[in-house]
Amino acid sequence: MTTGVIPLLQELIRNRCVNDGTPESGHEHRSVATLQEFFGMEGDVFEPSPGRQTLIYRVVGSDPTAPDLALVPHTDVVPVDASGWTVDPFAAEIVDGFVYGRGAVDMLNVTAAMAVAARPYVRGELAPRGDLVFVAAADEEAGGFLGAGALVEERWDLVHAAYCLTEVAYPALEYSAMPTVPVAVGEKGGYWTRLHTHGTPGHGSAPYRTDNALEKLVSALGGIFETPMPVDIAPEWARFVDHLDLDPETKRALTDPDVVDDALDNLAVTDPLFARYAHALTHLTISPNMLTAGVKSNVIPDAATASVDIRPLPGMDGAFVESHLRKAMASDEVEIEPVLDLHATISPTGNPLWEAIAASVEELEGHRNLVPTLMTVGTDGRFWRKRGAIGYGVGLFDDRMTFSQMLSLFHGHDERVSVASVERTTTLYQRVFHHFLGP
Repeated sequence: MTTGVIPLLQELIRNRCVNDGTPESGHEHRSVATLQEFFGMEGDVFEPSPGRQTLIYRVVGSDPTAPDLALVPHTDVVPVDASGWTVDPFAAEIVDGFVYGRGAVDMLNVTAAMAVAARPYVRGELAPRGDLVFVAAADEEAGGFLGAGALVEERWDLVHAAYCLTEVAYPALEYSAMPTVPVAVGEKGGYWTRLHTHGTPGHGSAPYRTDNALEKLVSALGGIFETPMPVDIAPEWARFVDHLDLDPETKRALTDPDVVDDALDNLAVTDPLFARYAHALTHLTISPNMLTAGVKSNVIPDAATASVDIRPLPGMDGAFVESHLRKAMASDEVEIEPVLDLHATISPTGNPLWEAIAASVEELEGHRNLVPTLMTVGTDGRFWRKRGAIGYGVGLFDDRMTFSQMLSLFHGHDERVSVASVERTTTLYQRVFHHFLGP
C-alpha cells in the first residue's frame, strides 16, 4: 500500500526547507515535525545548529547477525527563481498527474516514499530481521556538514549500518535495448573552490595600466573555460555504455578517451541532456558559478572572488585538480581556497542489497536488468560509504519521463514527478525491505 505518500510529498514541498548554504537557512525542523506526526513517534533529533534538525529512527532487528540497512533521504532543497516556473514552486500542485515543486525529484519524492515504506517497521507493525535506520537528513544541499556529515561523525553508534539506500532514483534507461533500471552505485567527488585575486583600488575613470583584481580573475576564468577538461574512463562508465542500445562505433567512441569528446558532440545533436550527463561521467568538470568584485561602479576593485564547482572522477585527488587549475589559469596571482574536499565513492554490486533490489524489480517489472551507474552529484551516501557501508540509489518511474528529461529537472525550473512514479518507487522500497529485512 502506498497510501499517504502523495500528501506527505506535498507537505514536505510546502515546508520550504530552502538551504542557501548559510547556517541560518534550511529550517529543516519544519519537515522533522511533519515526519514525526506522520510516524506518530518523536524519534531522535540531531541539531548541530538551531533549526538544522535531522530526524532518526532506529528499529532493532530480531537477529543481531543480520545485516542492517540505513535509509538516508534529505529534507532540504535548493533555492528557486520563481519567475522561471509556470506554477508556484512551493504550492505542490498536481497538474496532469505530476506533482510540481522544488524538491519533487531532489529528493522529496524519495523521502516520502522511504517514509511510507519504513513506517510499518518504525511503528512495530512489521519486525525486521536486521536493524532498520531511517535518517531524514538536514543540509545535504550544502555538503551535509550540519546534517549527515556531523551525524555520522558524532553519532555513528545511532546510525551505523552495513548497507544504505539514498538518492538518486532514476527513470528507466531509454537507450537500452531492453527494459533496464539504473542503480546509482557511487558518485563523483566534490572540490568546491574559491579563487581570489587582489589589486590596487583607484578611480574607474582612468583604468589605463591599473592593478585591477577583476581583470586578473576574468583572465584566469577564461583559461578555465577554454582549456579542455581531463578525461578518464571509469569501469562503471564502461559497464553503463555496454548496456546502451547504440551502434558499436558510438559505444566504442564513448569509452575511448582520445575520441570521446567527438562522440559527445555527435550525441549532443540529438540528445543534449544525455550528452551533458555523459560528459560529466567521463571528465573532470569545472564550473565557475559565482563572481564578486568591487564596491562601486567607479572604483577599480582591489579584490575579486569566484566560486567554482569542481567534480573529479575516481582517482583524481586534490593535487591533480589544483595542478590542472594552475595550468588552465596560467597565472600565479590567483589564490586557490579549497571549500570542499570530497573524494569519489563507489560501492560494489553482487551482495544481499543488490540481490534484494533485483528480486524486487523482477516482481514488479518482470525483469532483473539492473545497470550500475555513477552520479554526477554528491549525496549523503558518501558518509556511510566512507565507513565501509554499501550504498545505492534506485527508484521506479512510469514512462512519462525519460532518463534525460529527469536529469534536466535537478535544480531546474518546473521540477516535477508523476504521482505514479512516486507510488511505484514506494512499492519498490516495500518489496526491497521485505527481501532484505524479512525472514
